[in-house]
Amino acid sequence: MENKTVEITSFAILIEAIITYLNQFFVQENFCWQMALSIVLGIVIAVAYKLDLLACFNLKSDIPYTGCILTGILLSRGSNYLFDLLERLK
Repeated sequence: MENKTVEITSFAILIEAIITYLNQFFVQENFCWQMALSIVLGIVIAVAYKLDLLACFNLKSDIPYTGCILTGILLSRGSNYLFDLLERLK
């Protein structure tokens, strides 16, 4: 039961981050180059260093690099966001 709670919480937080970015770029049509650059940098760093936060919780995808890309999106949100996420998951 606890493992499923971690999975659901992890994906809920990831989806919230993705929706925030999609809203900024496509709904509000307010392109912010700093936000776009942080997404690209987060994903590049996560893929380059094989950072996969979801794998730490034994959540693995059959699609290569999915965990790294999602971790990169979380990284792009900043250290405060990631720290809060880890605290909630503990």
